[in-house]
Amino acid sequence: MSALKNYSLREVPYYKVHGRTVPGVCPVPLFFQGSAVEVNVSGSELWIDIEADYHMHEMWVTCEINGELMSRQMLMPGRYPLCLFRGMSAGVVKNVRFTRELQAMTEDEDCYLLVHGLQTDSTFYPVPKKKYTLEFVGDSITSGEGTYGAREDTDWLPMYMGYSRNYAKMVSEALEADAYLISQGGWGVLSSWDGNPNCNIPSRYEKLCGLCDGPVNESLGAFKPYDFTGRKVDALIVNLGTNDASAFVQSAWSDTVTGERFEQRLNPDGTFHEEDLRRFKDAVIDFLKMLRRNNPQAHIVWCYGMLGYDLSLAISDAISQYCAASKDNNVIFLQLPDTTKETVGSHEHPGEKSHQRAARVIIEYLEKYFQR
Repeated sequence: MSALKNYSLREVPYYKVHGRTVPGVCPVPLFFQGSAVEVNVSGSELWIDIEADYHMHEMWVTCEINGELMSRQMLMPGRYPLCLFRGMSAGVVKNVRFTRELQAMTEDEDCYLLVHGLQTDSTFYPVPKKKYTLEFVGDSITSGEGTYGAREDTDWLPMYMGYSRNYAKMVSEALEADAYLISQGGWGVLSSWDGNPNCNIPSRYEKLCGLCDGPVNESLGAFKPYDFTGRKVDALIVNLGTNDASAFVQSAWSDTVTGERFEQRLNPDGTFHEEDLRRFKDAVIDFLKMLRRNNPQAHIVWCYGMLGYDLSLAISDAISQYCAASKDNNVIFLQLPDTTKETVGSHEHPGEKSHQRAARVIIEYLEKYFQR
């Protein structure tokens, strides 16, 4: 066995970073679930030099070798080497992907993951670009909440979240696509599940990682405007509206500091209050304008339905209004299969089987779209 050699990322001739980040930096921060460092290497052994920290929500990661999941684990705080494989045939090139499982944690400003470098006994080879580039924008469903754990498990914990069993990963692999993800559990287009209007994805979408917080993430560039010109997205899959529907059945939200109130109301007969529903539709239309401005070539697919169909008509109507006013006909609404008692996962969220059902619908649609 040859001696291992340490490489900072700057010294690695070929590697690929997945997800939104700052190009060319060392160490490289992995801000979102699905963010990863991928290499092709011919060594018998490979270690990765990582640094992680958190206050409340521990970091979870996976390692895949040649497309197969080899490990899924929680990281301890600190900087240290982590073995990805050892004892393998030295002359054979292996594809290795080290991936962040956990969403950006808005509630934990100390939560971060850095990759400093690699350690191996052989040679690196180029990692090719995939056929397509996709972006997925969503809430806890896109964060993979509920894809791990038993159905009776109801704790809100990082170990129950996972990119590795997520519909976004399934779609990307089936279409041979690179993927970017941005999502936050509990957040919506207009407000969070409990009606907080400050917790909406559009307000953070144009930052590199506006879902992070704290001085460490700020020093890593998370709050800077994201450079959308550095990529070309073929299809943008939005899966939002579930938490906005929940906001209609909650009490009015009130800011404890300013006294600001916000409420999405139902009529006495259970129908949506017209003014509040209009406010939601306007938020959908405004977000579509933002998405198009930053992704002029992307086919936008607004998905909805994995946790109920309450706002299906409202979303579809808002998309139609946007298309009619903007003359942008590169946007569609795609309804996904609802989660059932057979497909539910932990924390009453879609389980792996539900993600598989949703992925099939998206895959079949995009396959036809890309073949046009």
